[in-house]
Amino acid sequence: MHEQQPRERAATTHEQQPHERAVATRTSSSHTNEQQPDAFSIDAAAGRVDPAACGSASRSSSLRQREQIQRLAARQAQQFQRLPAAPAIPVVSDEPWRDSSLCRAAAAAAASCGYSTASSAAAAAEDPITPPVKVDYTQLLINGQFVDSASGKTFPSLDPRTGDVIAHVAEGEAEDVNRAVSAARKAFDEGPWPRMTAYERSKIILRFADLLERHNDEIAALETWDNGKPFEQSAQTEVPMTTRLFRYYAGWADKIQGLTAPADGPYHVQTLHEPIGVAGQIIPWNFPLLMFAWKVGPALACGNTIVLKTAEQTPLSALYVSKLLHEAGLPPGVLNIVSGYGPTAGAALASHMEVDKCYVNVKTSDDLLQLAFTGSTTTGKIVLQLAAKSNLKPVTLELGGKSPFIVCEDADVDKAAELAHYALFFNQGQCCCAGSRTFVHESVYDQFVEKANALAMKRVVGDPFKGGIQQGPQIDSEQFEKILKYIRSGVDGGAKLETGGERLGSKGYYIKPTVFTDVKDDMLIAKDEIFGPVQSILKYKDLDEVIQRSNASQYGLAAGVFTHNLDTANTLMRALRVGTVWINCFDVFDAAIPFGGYKQSGQGREKSFYSLSNYLQVKAVVTALKNPAWL
Repeated sequence: MHEQQPRERAATTHEQQPHERAVATRTSSSHTNEQQPDAFSIDAAAGRVDPAACGSASRSSSLRQREQIQRLAARQAQQFQRLPAAPAIPVVSDEPWRDSSLCRAAAAAAASCGYSTASSAAAAAEDPITPPVKVDYTQLLINGQFVDSASGKTFPSLDPRTGDVIAHVAEGEAEDVNRAVSAARKAFDEGPWPRMTAYERSKIILRFADLLERHNDEIAALETWDNGKPFEQSAQTEVPMTTRLFRYYAGWADKIQGLTAPADGPYHVQTLHEPIGVAGQIIPWNFPLLMFAWKVGPALACGNTIVLKTAEQTPLSALYVSKLLHEAGLPPGVLNIVSGYGPTAGAALASHMEVDKCYVNVKTSDDLLQLAFTGSTTTGKIVLQLAAKSNLKPVTLELGGKSPFIVCEDADVDKAAELAHYALFFNQGQCCCAGSRTFVHESVYDQFVEKANALAMKRVVGDPFKGGIQQGPQIDSEQFEKILKYIRSGVDGGAKLETGGERLGSKGYYIKPTVFTDVKDDMLIAKDEIFGPVQSILKYKDLDEVIQRSNASQYGLAAGVFTHNLDTANTLMRALRVGTVWINCFDVFDAAIPFGGYKQSGQGREKSFYSLSNYLQVKAVVTALKNPAWL
């Protein structure tokens, strides 16, 4: 989503590295990510999150989170005899997750933990909790085995709360990509996966989903530790949604079918939908587990084999769940994972001659028949060039965005401000579809600004493992500095800084929730994808104006509309040149809802039955109904 620049990396051969993130062209941050409200209204069985009925982060939810961490700590301590259980926290209530507005949720969360975005929150960030989980899997996954990289190099995966090293992970390069692609090629050409019945494939995927559910808290802890997002978000939304996605695609496995078609003459015409072959996949760091599901789920359901490159910032959750997938019965070589950097492992995958397709979020591979990629628009263009120069493999791209959130003159300002707040600040603002251009009608502008400032000032920032936290740290020092640079450009460009605009505390990559007003369309903060907790509020006069300004962007990923007028909603939904329009809601994701962009926000669609076409090719079969005279 953002333009990713090369940077120095510290490589090692199994030796401990300094406490700094070794990064090269960083794997673009993915996007969408199944993005949910700060306070979630969750239907885990359906895999939905509805921001319009956001669940409260009330005292009961905070306690529920703490109890989850306690149970996880106790289980890990018993299993590994390494980490002691967390200190007991008195249980005040055991009420179910309750629905309420974002505003009440934020206030309740702040009250329950006693933090504010000022000194107490800074103190919370300065004293991080030791995560109650063990890192077991740090090697490459090739042909069903965890192995070291060919070079023996490793790179540090860093804790964004502190900048400290969590673990040293194998650094895959071109030779490792070759090994992984060879394993995937052999598994597709000779192995059982594409030849077993679709029903058998679906049973393996369903067993994997059951294991995800069983290990929910361990996976959530790894996701939060590696990425910095609130544990509550990981445990109660993202892991359940990942589970739901795999069950959804398991259901599709035996429903992929061709067609028959009429023909002029004595012929029977039918189509076969066959797997692409070796799929090269590159996923981002902002939703590492969900992006794993978005890519791997449909590829497996269609009978493909996979080489997946993780983001160098967040490799841990994908490696952990890949072990569970093999426990569920996945044959060796069907899924291969190479952790590493974009210029080496990523480029090798996207340009590999044995890859049949690329899926980006980031890719490169000759042995990959399809490449799927989620990442920045700049990186996506590089991937397209690599794919074209190799074997002309097709590429699916999910890239950046600068999504408008339009508040109409008839809007309920309180609710609109709450939803706009969520649309921008969720996941530390690290969402490709974040509502990062808040267009507000001039008649309600002043009232909206007052509400938006109040919500930002009450937003609870701190250690994501602590109860009631709504916003954790940014992913790493590079993204942290990039966001602060954009904030300075907003001030220098003449926008009014209402609140925030600086780091929180002295440790980690925390940034105070930031709101700008008096923003103009030509300012960098209104044009570029910031990928951080920075809300830009712009004033408009009428629908024609806001449509023109909303569409005047290189991006076309998503948009939000807040109105009670059906005609207004219908006008905007058709006029906005974006892949998704949310009306009176935002970031509502379900396995059955397609996601993708117009213009430079990508090509192809993720999720839903539309995503299956990314992993299938169509074969026409024509049979003569009468034998020709020469037979």
